[in-house]
Amino acid sequence: MSDKPLRHEIDTRLSTLRAAHRALDERIGQLAGEAIPDRLEIQRLKKQKLALKDRIAYLTSARIPDIIA
Repeated sequence: MSDKPLRHEIDTRLSTLRAAHRALDERIGQLAGEAIPDRLEIQRLKKQKLALKDRIAYLTSARIPDIIA
């Protein structure tokens, strides 16, 4: 059984999620740098960023095949 198509899909999804994570990080930095930062918006974006991080971690672990010892 070949896992190459599945692995390619996971890699593509991971790169998309990582790009979204970086974009959120940049946006949070911009908002934090404002004279009067919107704390509610920053909190919401941080929550989204954490959810992305969790999905990235899950997909990263899914790329590693299970080894039956």
